[in-house]
Amino acid sequence: MLPKGFLVNGVKCGIYKNRDKNDIAIFCSDTLCACVGMFTSNLVKAAPVLVSMKNLKKSADTAKVIIANSGGANCSTGKRGMVDAAFECSLVAEELGIRPEETLVASTGVIGQFLPMVNVIMGIDKLALKVMAGRSDELAAARAIMTTDTKPKIVSKKIFVGGKPVVVWGVSKGSGMMHPALKAPHATMFAFILTDVLADRDVLRASLEGAVEKSFNRVSVDGDTSTNDTVLMLANGVAANEKIKKGTPGYKKFSRALEYVCVELARMMAADGEGATKLVEIKVKNASNAAAAKKIAETVATSPLVKTAMFGNDANWGRIIAAAGRAGVKFNPDRTDIFIGNILVFRNGMPAVFSEPEAKKILQRKVVGITIDLKQGKSEDTYYTCDFSFDYVKINASYRS
Repeated sequence: MLPKGFLVNGVKCGIYKNRDKNDIAIFCSDTLCACVGMFTSNLVKAAPVLVSMKNLKKSADTAKVIIANSGGANCSTGKRGMVDAAFECSLVAEELGIRPEETLVASTGVIGQFLPMVNVIMGIDKLALKVMAGRSDELAAARAIMTTDTKPKIVSKKIFVGGKPVVVWGVSKGSGMMHPALKAPHATMFAFILTDVLADRDVLRASLEGAVEKSFNRVSVDGDTSTNDTVLMLANGVAANEKIKKGTPGYKKFSRALEYVCVELARMMAADGEGATKLVEIKVKNASNAAAAKKIAETVATSPLVKTAMFGNDANWGRIIAAAGRAGVKFNPDRTDIFIGNILVFRNGMPAVFSEPEAKKILQRKVVGITIDLKQGKSEDTYYTCDFSFDYVKINASYRS
């Protein structure tokens, strides 16, 4: 359910040498959009990240097109990588009759390899033909940005603002090398959000930053923050609603819709982590403050010992409390409870009496919840992760080859 005025598509052009899949995608608007971008906080930033940041600054946070490829990260590729990323924007602009700075670029794949530009050019030519013919294919676009992902990830939400229908649509990819630490305005993970809402740019930025903080910045597959993490939101205003401003009911409604789309995409990414067999949701509640809740949830979510216990369907609460204890946050273990699903396994600093077979049944589910109740305050936070399986090691041991 794309918003009005947008078209997306994906094609195969051979960036992946040995994989029969789409590997380049386009996301574009008929009209110029307000654009908000958030990028990796990793000191090592890929060429497409730097070029997109430069283009957003040059265009005063406006854009019409996102071009994204899988099969090559175009990172640590020196001047040539920067030239190649900028050339992609220039070629798209030439094909579609727009300015180069109105095009944003994203890449994902192996670090340190140059993009096969002959193939990229062919792919952009194919995509331009589809755009000019008005041909849109959401699944083709979603599959084109996948690397080790096993399934496409698309979410949309329709709301009404002042009686006008508004659509928030999002697509993401992310399966490994994923622990986003996105910052503004600065897995690889991608998330491209398209919406036809009419809103002030400060509204779009505030809404996106809030949604990202509760979603993509709360996902971890393996604790590694990529060089290419990118979240971009294009808003073309075609819905013609009364312009949303901060503090209005429309602002709250739009922000909730955007958060819903981002959280669902984040959960999909965690569930599709490399080699994962289940989604694990770590909730810390009744913490003394928000920072404490986040830090403990993150530490537990990134613990290899917790994640391997989840794979083994082992209700090993000892690993959970140990991870919480090394988070660098003060709390009282003797007042802490831990639940696996709805089963209390640790109570007030002591083992609780529980049925191991019943706990194992819960751990065998596709979605497993772990709740840590600190009984200190009113703050809470949730992190999304997955288990560590044998396949994670296999995938990443031979990823480059």
